[in-house]
Order: sequence, then structure tokens, then C-alpha cells
Amino acid sequence: MNTPTDSPKRRVRVEVNGTPIVREVECRKHLIDFLREDCGMKGSHLGCEHGVCGACTVRLDGQIVRGCLVLAAQADGHRVDTVETSTPSKRLKALQDAFVEHNALQCGYCTPGMLMAALELVEQKPDADRTQVREWMSGNYCRCTGYHAIVDAVCAVLEQQRAGRFADEPVASADEVRA
Repeated sequence: MNTPTDSPKRRVRVEVNGTPIVREVECRKHLIDFLREDCGMKGSHLGCEHGVCGACTVRLDGQIVRGCLVLAAQADGHRVDTVETSTPSKRLKALQDAFVEHNALQCGYCTPGMLMAALELVEQKPDADRTQVREWMSGNYCRCTGYHAIVDAVCAVLEQQRAGRFADEPVASADEVRA
């Protein structure tokens, strides 16, 4: 019988926020635990541990994933971006500013996951309307603010984008991120 002290381990190589990281991890360790415990990235939070709440949302090769549903070993050879990225894109910075401006955060626990989900929406659905934003963001739970302020913040950034604010910042495809 395996106990926590003799669980099988595997060496993983992951680029986290642009920094190459190599670690020995338990094969059953989840990506969110790897990021928090092994990489010191405490910004992404662990909530439900079932992939429902969205607090653990990060980007794997440019696509959002629930960090509690992905094993660290599955991220071997891939790029992971968290809300703590050392070089936030103009879109992420605009989202952070809009969340503050529109009072779209209170306790802040859900905010990192909300920002990562919103970033993917802004990049992949630049013509999204308010209803589509609300539907997209419904995959992330917030028990404090309700969703009006969050939707307002995301819509404000979409309007900025449609006005050409981020025209000089192309959106990388998942294939480009892996290259």
C-alpha cells in the first residue's frame, strides 16, 4: 500500500509564467497544488477541489483549465500562466484595473480565477455582448459581489478592445504558446 511518503514521483518540466521549472512531484499531485506548494504561486486559489468553482483557473498553453482537475505531470513540457505573471499583457492589466474601478471584487478569493477566465473571453470572443459575458463568467463562482460588477468590468475591457486599445498586442494561439 502506498502512503503519502512513498507515493510514486515523476520529474516535470513546466514553464510557469515564463520561468522554466523542473521538480520531482508525486504523480497524483494536482497542478494547483504544484503551483502553490512547489512554485510559490499563491495567487491562484483552491476552492471546491471538484472543478466547479473556478477559483483554481489557470492557463495551460494559452487555454483556461481548472488546476484542481489537471495533474502536475500532465503539464510536463507545457506552459502554465497564472494571475501572477511577471509580464501581464495589456489585456490582463486592463482587466485588473477594471475590476478595481467597477468594484468587481470584495474578499478577492475568486478574483484570480475570474481574471483568467475573463482574459480568455476577451481574447477569444472580442465581440461578446453582455449576455455572452455573463454566460462565460458563470463558470466561476463569486459569493460576495454578485456578478453585475464583474460583468461590467469585463464589458468595459471589451469596449476598450473594440476601440483599438490592444491593437498592438496580438493574441497568441495555443500552438504559438507551445513553440
